[in-house]
Amino acid sequence: MREHYLTLNVSRVDERVLLVALNRPEFRNAINAKMMEELCGLWTSLRTTTEVACVILTGQGEAFCAGADLKERNGMTVEVWREQHAILEKAMKAMIECPIPVLAAVNGAALGGGLEFVLGSDFAYASVEATFAMPETSIGIMPGAMGTQNLPRACGTRRAKEICFTGRRFSASEALEWGIVNKICKADELIDEIMRVAQAIGRKAPLAIHQVKQAINAADQLDLFTGYGVELEAYNKVLVTKDRDEGIRAFNEKRAPHFTGS
Repeated sequence: MREHYLTLNVSRVDERVLLVALNRPEFRNAINAKMMEELCGLWTSLRTTTEVACVILTGQGEAFCAGADLKERNGMTVEVWREQHAILEKAMKAMIECPIPVLAAVNGAALGGGLEFVLGSDFAYASVEATFAMPETSIGIMPGAMGTQNLPRACGTRRAKEICFTGRRFSASEALEWGIVNKICKADELIDEIMRVAQAIGRKAPLAIHQVKQAINAADQLDLFTGYGVELEAYNKVLVTKDRDEGIRAFNEKRAPHFTGS
């Protein structure tokens, strides 16, 4: 994991929780080429770490993420656009495949690619001031960071079509009602609220969490019994871990378990 980033503010806020803030506040954390590259590297590095149990993704300043940096893309050739977008594609795939839970703390506007980051997380909390939109059709493009795949999985096909066809902004309360976020918090309590959840996850057996995430992610793509096969494969991997022995022992000894990720 890199120690220095130009577009991200990465800090260890707890022994096992990593806070990642999109850090271009002067541009409302719009996604530029460097941010795509750094996010891709970050998510990839987290695939093999044993030090981090949970990641909180948020935005520096008043916005979560205003989407793609359209000033950077103004006059860009199709060839360069495609080259840059290929990095974003890798970053989104790496985010989804990251075994560590990624929780989004939506502190402000999450538009276009910003909303796609929220949808790519495992679940999200939002401040009451947060707003959301998929405005791409208003400028002649469409979602390209898994938005058309993750949005209907969150809120249903008909609602996803309405959001993408109209491009209109919607509120945190609507996002909660539609299943896009899990909880709404007061702005000054958002990080503390989601931090408590991240810490609770951090106390669980990490290998079990990783396998649960993989099995649940498979549920959207597979029929019931094929998905159950994925679950059983994951279950059997957990069965042979030292953490499973420790968890059972701790339960019977009426103490908190000490998991090591092995």
